Amino acid sequence: MSVTQAHAPLTRRGIPVERDLRVLALGSFANRFGGGAVMTTSALYFTRQVGFSAAEVALAISVSAIVGILVQVPAGHLGDTRGPRRVLTLCMTGAALTSALPVLARTPWQLALLLSLLAFFERSAGSVQQGVIAQLATGGRGVLFKAYLRAVTNTAIGLGSVFGGAALVIDEPWAYVSVFLINAVFTGFAAWNSTRLPDLPGYVRIEGEPRLAVLRDWPYVVVVALTGFYSLHFFVMELGLALYISERTAAPPVMVAILLVLNTACVALFQVRLSRRADSVEAGSRALLRGAVWIAVGFAVVSLADRGDATFAVVVLVLGSLAHVVGEMIGSGGQWGLQMGLAPHERQGQYQGFAGLGFSVIAVVGPPVVTLLCVEMGEAGWLVLAALMLAVAAVSVPVSRWALASRERYGVLTHSG
Repeated sequence: MSVTQAHAPLTRRGIPVERDLRVLALGSFANRFGGGAVMTTSALYFTRQVGFSAAEVALAISVSAIVGILVQVPAGHLGDTRGPRRVLTLCMTGAALTSALPVLARTPWQLALLLSLLAFFERSAGSVQQGVIAQLATGGRGVLFKAYLRAVTNTAIGLGSVFGGAALVIDEPWAYVSVFLINAVFTGFAAWNSTRLPDLPGYVRIEGEPRLAVLRDWPYVVVVALTGFYSLHFFVMELGLALYISERTAAPPVMVAILLVLNTACVALFQVRLSRRADSVEAGSRALLRGAVWIAVGFAVVSLADRGDATFAVVVLVLGSLAHVVGEMIGSGGQWGLQMGLAPHERQGQYQGFAGLGFSVIAVVGPPVVTLLCVEMGEAGWLVLAALMLAVAAVSVPVSRWALASRERYGVLTHSG
């Protein structure tokens, strides 16, 4: 990466300067717009229109989540060796062809099978895309572009949710089915759009080199475990906060939606700006710690919401959520700086696929933990979570230094950290 490129602006008037990054952003927007619409409507479609129980839908989603966990690293490795752009197009095409199939499910096992098939392609595409990003936006630009993509996808999900909300208002089978079909169309557009990216070369594996070298890179494994645990705060604010508001505070239930919109708007406006100082491994670990401080403050403030009337609760929830989203944005940049900076450039797909496992695993175990701490324990549980976030971030600082110092020992010579 040249000095000129490193200091060149990533965007102009909110649009990436480089053509290839514009193409990636457009595809991500289209994909997540459809995903946001389905996210809003799918659970109610399967329970109210098809007749599944909430437990049956949850089980099917859990099965598909496990499939997603299993495919991430192999898919990233395949993208590295076969060419990430070509594999991305293949996976996105598979996702487009399977996006609408879940509407055909009439038994729980059919739903689990069809959601798992979709997860196979979607999670594979997600892993492979990380390799594409790493090759098109190197070094600190990769962190900034991930921040930009997060702002773009949050906006897309929000707009898609509005479209899905219209189907909820209509509340007819055809309206729900149309949401799935629209998702398939937008995913198909994203698949076609990926063909406009350059045909990136695959990595030729050296004889004797392990196929999944990331599994032997113990410092990286530890870093992924820490960043995965750090991601628990997402589920705290998405699930724990909603349950806490409805069961332990006097705030009106509509606050759940208001706080979600507030979070989405802040990320769309400020994510890139708050990720600028996380473009290396050491800077990333410091950003993780700064983010944890903000998140811990947010949790501590939110924990007070059950102490007063509705007005007090609303004020406290807004202040706590604002502190949290600042920490979320700073910490996200830190996570990307660590995960990308420690990985070899030629195997970013494999390494980023593995990095995604941290979030995927916490998505399975996090909900019951969050429910216990935020709802069952109340104020004490929120304070426990605040302490855990600070502890994980504090440990990540020396661990990241150890990981950076041991790159050569684990055969990683082309990292950007």
